[in-house]
Amino acid sequence: MFKDSGPPGNLIDPARTLDQLQNFAANRAGKKSTTEDHAKRLPSFGRTSFIVHCHLRWDFVWQRPQQIFSRLAADHDVLFIEEPLYHEAAPLLQITEPYSGVIRVVPLLTAGGNIDVDEQCQFILPLLEQALVDHPRLAERFEAPVQWFYSPMTAPSFAGRFAARSIVYDCMDELANFRFAPPDIADRERFLLSKADVVFTGGFKLFQSKSRYHGNVHFFGCGVDTKHYGKARLPETALPEDVAHLAKPIFGYFGVIDERIDYELLAALACGLPDASIVMVGPLAKVERQMLPDSPNIHWIGQRSYDELPALVKAFDVCLMPFALNESTQFINPTKTLEYMAAGKPIVSTAVPDVVHNFTPIVSIARSPDEFVVAVKRAYQRPPADLIAQGIERANAASWDATVGAMRDRVLKTVGNAVEPGSAVCNSAFP
Repeated sequence: MFKDSGPPGNLIDPARTLDQLQNFAANRAGKKSTTEDHAKRLPSFGRTSFIVHCHLRWDFVWQRPQQIFSRLAADHDVLFIEEPLYHEAAPLLQITEPYSGVIRVVPLLTAGGNIDVDEQCQFILPLLEQALVDHPRLAERFEAPVQWFYSPMTAPSFAGRFAARSIVYDCMDELANFRFAPPDIADRERFLLSKADVVFTGGFKLFQSKSRYHGNVHFFGCGVDTKHYGKARLPETALPEDVAHLAKPIFGYFGVIDERIDYELLAALACGLPDASIVMVGPLAKVERQMLPDSPNIHWIGQRSYDELPALVKAFDVCLMPFALNESTQFINPTKTLEYMAAGKPIVSTAVPDVVHNFTPIVSIARSPDEFVVAVKRAYQRPPADLIAQGIERANAASWDATVGAMRDRVLKTVGNAVEPGSAVCNSAFP
């Protein structure tokens, strides 16, 4: 049933109305005490633990969930629950500790069944409940935890379980706008908003959007590990072999490579600056290699570890944010912006709303492929020393340590005030 020891899995779900989700959650809650029941008999919050429900793998690209919980784990127990994978044996939990203080759980379900997310949760829930009692890594560590959701998909099954004392929704993206999003994800998010005690957003535009539906929403944007990315400015940091010998100048990007990238813009950049090298670092998601521009001066070098990124960005003469302007990017607040700044590099981006709002003029904004080519060429030929210095200063003032500390304080204040789930919701927003 437990396995101590994958690539991300996708959940494909039939459409459900909000009423159906409410009824489903109510039926599940009838089999076990609800969050409201537990809240009446909880002790003071003491050493708060966290159970995290995340659609991203811990060992995928190192981003907001990893930055937050690698820090919270120094003072709190963290249980990081991922989406299920499938194998040929009976359902079980794969339990590891990928980072000190972070216990990672990957449910392994029996292959062959085409089941929706709620049915998946019905297999997973009793395994989790038993593990929290019996497993030596988990027993007595997650009593009355704070539940922290990144995706709303499992909320109707899991929200308020495990005697949770409070529910956090950390909205880092508008997932409903992403390619292959489940058709009922917006309804599930509305359900989660109705149960959450506090909502965080990773972008200012997301903050404006979610504030219409909840009264306790807080914008905590990108943080940055300035010491880590500052290694790109150190003379002793060696360039990686696979980029050190590329033709100069080098224009680079790191991050997930998916539907948010403007591939026509990249092709235009490669054509407009044929003597330069364009380096794209990161895993492919929801796109195939044959779909990508195949210019000889574009180098798709795949995913690299978090530890390798400062050396890679040191090789970049200009850092790129070549995002398409579409539904999937209208709410993003790219973490890499401050990481590029901490590395001391000039940055050119398309006109992503949060980048324009938060980071100009340090980031040069281009509103067409031709403008992008001109801006990149100008940034390489005449690096804006004053803006680069402002970027380093901006990064130094936006540490992940400070961001996570403020988020933690907000959560503990919510727990200490014993806020009733959903009490801050503007219910008139729902049918």
